[in-house]
Amino acid sequence: MRPTFFSTDEYEVRVFDTNRGRRLVAAVEIVSPSNKDRPESRRVFVAKCEALLRQGVSVAIVDLVTSRHFNLYDELLELIGQDDPSMGAEPPATYAAECRWTERGRKRVLDTWSHVLTLGQPLPTLPLWLAADLAVPLELEESYEETCRALRIA
Repeated sequence: MRPTFFSTDEYEVRVFDTNRGRRLVAAVEIVSPSNKDRPESRRVFVAKCEALLRQGVSVAIVDLVTSRHFNLYDELLELIGQDDPSMGAEPPATYAAECRWTERGRKRVLDTWSHVLTLGQPLPTLPLWLAADLAVPLELEESYEETCRALRIA
């Protein structure tokens, strides 16, 4: 049997804690069209996010792809047996979400923050958790505007 290799574009930011031996603490996964074009591509993306969560990494997913109507955040939640009622019965194709596992007493709980993205509206700010009690704001709109300025895009 020959291995199957998928050609996917990967856009991500990984945050490491240098005080704890360069431990990966957060990842920002930016969905590309190739992440959503085939069932195999979607499974690979979702499995990567699930593996990061299992390792205690805070995961943000930003999906601005309008050409393919799949919600990878919803697929991730389904894989780990969770749901996010704020996504509605028909999860939107464009969204931004952040999730992490936390301990509450003796119970392990998935904390989530999600936003439906609407064309023409500002992008949200998500918490990017670097430790159990430390989050920094992930300013998506400011990052987008700065990128447009740097690339000289109108």
